[in-house]
Amino acid sequence: MSEQSEYGAGQIQVLEGLQAVRKRPAMYIGSTDDRGLHHLVYEVVDNSIDEALAGYCDEISVTLHEDGSVSVADDGRGIPVDTHEKYDRPALEVIMTVLHAGGKFDSKSYQVSGGLHGVGVSVVNALSGRLEVEVKRDGGVYRHAFERGEPVEGGFERVRDMAPDEETGTEIRFWPDTEIFETTEFAFSTLASRLRELAFLNSGVAVTLFDERDAEAVDDAGDETTFEYEGGIREFVSYLNETRTPIHDEVIYFEDEAEDIHVEVAMQATEELQGSVHAFANNINTREGGTHLTGFKTALTRTVNDYANEHGLVDDLDANLKGEDVREGLTAVISVKHPDPQFEGQTKTKLGNSEVRGIVESATHEQLGTFFEENPDTARKVVHKAAEAARARKAAKKAEELTRRKSALESTALPGKLADCQTRDPEEAELFVVEGDSAGGSAKQGRNRENQAILPLKGKILNVEKHRLDRILENDEIRALITAIGAGIGEEFDIDDVRYNKIIIMTDADVDGAHIRTLLLTLLYRHMKPLLEAGYVYAAQPPLYRVRYRGETYDAMTEAERDRIVEEECDGNPTQVQRFKGLGEMNPDQLWDTTMDPENRRLKRINVDDAAAADRMFNILMGDAVEPRKQFIKEHATEAEWVDI
Repeated sequence: MSEQSEYGAGQIQVLEGLQAVRKRPAMYIGSTDDRGLHHLVYEVVDNSIDEALAGYCDEISVTLHEDGSVSVADDGRGIPVDTHEKYDRPALEVIMTVLHAGGKFDSKSYQVSGGLHGVGVSVVNALSGRLEVEVKRDGGVYRHAFERGEPVEGGFERVRDMAPDEETGTEIRFWPDTEIFETTEFAFSTLASRLRELAFLNSGVAVTLFDERDAEAVDDAGDETTFEYEGGIREFVSYLNETRTPIHDEVIYFEDEAEDIHVEVAMQATEELQGSVHAFANNINTREGGTHLTGFKTALTRTVNDYANEHGLVDDLDANLKGEDVREGLTAVISVKHPDPQFEGQTKTKLGNSEVRGIVESATHEQLGTFFEENPDTARKVVHKAAEAARARKAAKKAEELTRRKSALESTALPGKLADCQTRDPEEAELFVVEGDSAGGSAKQGRNRENQAILPLKGKILNVEKHRLDRILENDEIRALITAIGAGIGEEFDIDDVRYNKIIIMTDADVDGAHIRTLLLTLLYRHMKPLLEAGYVYAAQPPLYRVRYRGETYDAMTEAERDRIVEEECDGNPTQVQRFKGLGEMNPDQLWDTTMDPENRRLKRINVDDAAAADRMFNILMGDAVEPRKQFIKEHATEAEWVDI
């Protein structure tokens, strides 16, 4: 028997302690790219938020240091430092080095918590090159240090007594392990979005983000921002609606509690066509929804229909309003706090507790119904908005057939302009959505036919932010894209039917290309969001310049990069520099070599880690309101990438 085929006790590996985390980090933080990197910060901050939920913490600070580390400090009770009976080690060390160790299992130390698995901070420790902890409690200041999850010898010590007026608390500082992560550069804007969200969800808690890094060295380095909102999720809805036009002044808000489950709902209807509903459980952004969101949607539709029918507001319609009608243009935030939430996985994207649906549904139906009766003007505006959506939906029979049954799209033959690939395995297949027939022709000739499909789009697709689905589906280019992807659209979208697990938007590196890319991303975000959430969507980054010198070839994305290549790689000597005006000017070999070859290409994965921030941004960039867009361009024009004017 060959060595390769041997399988016995000698081949069985047992990963002790935190070794399993370092061996398979994606199982614990989702990925080792920038998304997983930022997840480390969220895990530590969530512990501080849990202290706030328990009533022991008012201030949290996050600092990005020049040396690449991050520190999170709070004024909570402090991690216990006394000796743990079972392990005969300081409890602080046990919490940092043992998976599933924490104070969140008995519901005594914490009634409500987001970090329920007890692996959060120990995972951060395992995936950090170095981690340092300072705890203030029990009258003293204690410190401990770890390297790649292992305690530093002699690391735990009581360094001094606390001053009489000194507050208790915990500060954790960590350096992400460069052996684990693809990048260790934190984005100020990404962290700011999540910290702002936490401040909205926990009224009265002040969360401050400091950035000590060199602003010139880090693209989005900021200075200092403090988030504190006494109005809680009411202010969250107002913030989301800053770029929208509400149809009623007040934000509808109610809260309820049953079976130790606290429910909060804030909502406001707007004139927009796109809705914006966000659900949270124990401060976790449940991007895939769950029972709390289902309960809210069911009760919302029922309550609006009850009011409409009772007051004869929709007599011209031959059926009740649908959920999609009621939610058109609605901005809502649902937040539940549960003593024992059941999430799917450590990354917590969906709430599964069955009892939550009934509690949220009952609270919404009762309290929203009461609000409508006490505020008839607002109720009528909400109903009229929904009825308008229903009439538009019913007016387009062709679109109605397409949206009601995904089979209408599935049965359509693949678009003639699609050059499909040979493989039928979605995990191997790639779809390049290409700007223009010229670039599409080059891409078709230069591609790897085995696994790369090409769909050229003519011109700019419809701006879906400003149109309902019936109008959207009249656009031939959008229809072609929907059919090629093969999974339907809107509420009928099924990610299991996707034909390609890489959908790559390939447009020119100019203003028009950026606009086309934004239009496509708006379509995907509004009507096929699971593609973005699954990480299936990418933007190709074609070069602007090709530099040749002494038989070597270098590609440059910007003028600055071109100049650096000429200076450093070509010793400042005269070189051959080719300027690519667009993808269509590249021959098939060049397009393959620079933009499509997996060995050489540069792809940027498009993530939706913060759905609320993304929703607001799409509305700013693509919505009807002009002034917020002008202001955004003024503030961020210098940060623009890939633009060639």
